[in-house]
Amino acid sequence: MPDDAAASFDRSGLDHQISWIARLVAHRTVSSESNLPLIDDVEAYLREHGARCVRVLNDEGTKANLYAVIGPSVPGGVVLSGHTDVVPITGQDWVSDPWTLEEKEGRLYGRGTCDMKAFSAIALSLVPEMVAAGLNKPIIFALSYDEEIGCLGAPRMIEQIVEDVPAPSAVIVGEPTMMKVVDGHKGIASFRTTVTGFTTHSSQTDRGVSAVEAAAKLIAKIADMREWRAQKADVDCPFYPPYSTMTVNVVEGGTQLNIMARECQFDWDCRVIPGETADAICAEFQEFADGLQAEMRAKASVCAISTEQLTNAPALAPRADNPAADLAKAITGLNSTEVVSYAAEAGQFQGAGFATVICGPGSIDQAHQANEFISIEQVAAGKRFIRKLIARLSR
Repeated sequence: MPDDAAASFDRSGLDHQISWIARLVAHRTVSSESNLPLIDDVEAYLREHGARCVRVLNDEGTKANLYAVIGPSVPGGVVLSGHTDVVPITGQDWVSDPWTLEEKEGRLYGRGTCDMKAFSAIALSLVPEMVAAGLNKPIIFALSYDEEIGCLGAPRMIEQIVEDVPAPSAVIVGEPTMMKVVDGHKGIASFRTTVTGFTTHSSQTDRGVSAVEAAAKLIAKIADMREWRAQKADVDCPFYPPYSTMTVNVVEGGTQLNIMARECQFDWDCRVIPGETADAICAEFQEFADGLQAEMRAKASVCAISTEQLTNAPALAPRADNPAADLAKAITGLNSTEVVSYAAEAGQFQGAGFATVICGPGSIDQAHQANEFISIEQVAAGKRFIRKLIARLSR
């Protein structure tokens, strides 16, 4: 939407939604910090309106997922899924306080406005309407932690929802899609590879093994794996790019210019299209690493290459029969679905047997950026969506 259209959009009737967005943005839920103050705030509000609330803590008790059931405990409800954590502001040039919502020219600025506190805030603002509507199918809030660092929190909450909540008919993950209906996303997995070499003076390369040089060969292999997939890509694949990608973006190693490096470590990730798995990609990498390790050990037996998996979130696979997508299309009036290349928790819900779709306000173009914002027009669209959902579940 052009800037002038955003600035002229009528915001009347949205005060409560904007107030809730400001309320959630004010909680500094960067993934490195606890989200418990936000969870405390939201849980108290939901309990005031009669919701049945359940926390699912992390192992340390410092963070929590929260799911809450509004309406009868019967099958056929709809899960509204949102993550509570946000990415850091470190190194970003903000023109306003990221933790204080600022409204300007038809936009709401603040960390998490777009990704993805607005969706949860809009739904929370309409809880009184959910209660007053006399739902005959429940609405289930599902708020997670640590989505931004690998979708780490949601799995244990999803597992408990499966055991505790009568089977929902659909899960709507409110990531920013400009209220378009998304029924597919890539999976994501991340790895840390550590290379151990053998230290000598750099003039004695015949005796030493440089961990940095070995790491360079491994990094080149990862680039080759990506390039091979690019050349073999299926032109009909709906994702962009239409193949699984692998990248190395963090490398650390060596101590001094004239010392053969003893250790080098690098982190890499892969964005996986449905039909391919991160395990298979890692196995391909490991086969090459095993061969390189054997060459290194021919010089020094202490040499080693090890790879640790840090995260692994599955893809959301498009399916012809998807009741969640049908529901979202019926509410939005859209006739088609799309796919996205970013990862989300939707694949985890699908993997647990839930019909799942992504549909939420705001544009992914603003996610993770300095001066993140959501347009007020998108807030209004999100409100219309949730209100129509309430009406459908109240019939």
